[in-house]
Amino acid sequence: MPVLHDEIPDDGDFDADRKRGEFDHITPEDFVSGADNPPGWLGSADIDRARHQLPIAYVEIVPVRTNEFGQIEQVGSLLRMCEDGAIERTLITGRVLFHESLREAIARNIAKDLGELALPMIPVSLQPFTVAEFFPTPGVSEFYDARQHAISLCYVIPIAGDCKPRDETLDVEWVAPSNVVLDQFISQMPNGHGRIVRQALAWAGSQS
Repeated sequence: MPVLHDEIPDDGDFDADRKRGEFDHITPEDFVSGADNPPGWLGSADIDRARHQLPIAYVEIVPVRTNEFGQIEQVGSLLRMCEDGAIERTLITGRVLFHESLREAIARNIAKDLGELALPMIPVSLQPFTVAEFFPTPGVSEFYDARQHAISLCYVIPIAGDCKPRDETLDVEWVAPSNVVLDQFISQMPNGHGRIVRQALAWAGSQS
């Protein structure tokens, strides 16, 4: 059975052998390399134009480590290099590309940030635990993105494998939900991402 975007499919994974024509062989490496961008990928000028004219669909992922009972033992956050050279703490987030399913978008963005051996456990249901609307105007909502109006479908995704940060991700740090350090981590997540972590833990029945 084929593997899509580093997702390790189960026997019953309905989209594991789905034919997608010119998109069949696209992998996270195609987007990381930046050369000969694959179908559905917009250049910088095109995406800037789109961001000023229409909402952009995103997935936002709260990575977690769970125990054998499915309870959250650790929550992950990323240290990432911004375009201006600053370091920020954030979550896994990325656009949903043209002709890409939500499953594929989740798996691709996790592989892009955490490496191919992260082994995310893609949920059976694709219903997000919340939807966050990021606006380019401060104060419109608790979520802010200066670049665009983004509609983010938010998921809690258990990570079963080894994380090897890549691309713009410098490191991934894990903390227990009950650890006092969690509040410090959340306070370092700007523009509403910290609130998404709190919502994720509340949705999962963990303390925050």
